Amino acid sequence: MTALRTIVLGSTSPYRRSLLERLRIPFETASPEVAEDRLPEETPRALAERLAREKAANVATRYPDALVIGSDQSAGVGERVLSKPGDHKRAAEQLAALSGQSVVFHTGVCLIDTASGREWIGVVPFTVHMREFDEDEIDRYLRLERPYDCSGSFKSEGLGVSLFRRMEGDDPTALVGLPLIRVCAWLREAGVTLPPARP
Repeated sequence: MTALRTIVLGSTSPYRRSLLERLRIPFETASPEVAEDRLPEETPRALAERLAREKAANVATRYPDALVIGSDQSAGVGERVLSKPGDHKRAAEQLAALSGQSVVFHTGVCLIDTASGREWIGVVPFTVHMREFDEDEIDRYLRLERPYDCSGSFKSEGLGVSLFRRMEGDDPTALVGLPLIRVCAWLREAGVTLPPARP
C-alpha cells in the first residue's frame, strides 16, 4: 500500500515545499548535492531537465525504497538564461532588460521510484509576458518584495504579478517551481492515492 512508501522532495526550496504541501501527503525533504552550473551551449530547457534528474538521482541514492522528486527551474528569454540576481543592483538591471519582453520558465521535474528503478522525467514550460515598466516602478517593486533569490527578479505568487501583461501555460504551479499537475499524474501512476484518503 502506498501509504507505506516514503515520498522525498529532493529540494530545500521553501517554494517547492509549500507547493508539495498542497497535496496533503506526508513527505520528507533532502538536500541534493548537485552543481548547478550550466553546460556550454545548454538551452534553458535542457538545463532544467538535466538538473531535475541529477537532483532526484542524487537524493535517490540515500533512499532505497522511496518515491523521490527532483525539480529545477530555468528562466530564459530566447536562449539566454536568467540567473538569480542576488542583490538589488543586479535585480534592477535584470528587470530593466525584461521590460516588455516574454520570459519562458522551464520547470524540469523528475520522479524516481527507487524500489523499482522506474523514472519519470519532463519539462513544463510557462510564459510570462511582461508589460513595459520604468526605473521607478522597478525600484519600488524590488524594495517591497526583495525577490533576490528568484530567477527573473520577481515573484509571480506575490507583487511581481503587477509587472505582468499576461501569463500563458498549462500549469501555474510550474511557474512557482514545481508542476503539481504533472507530479500528481506521476504519483498516481506510482500507486499514490490522490486526493489522499482521510487519516
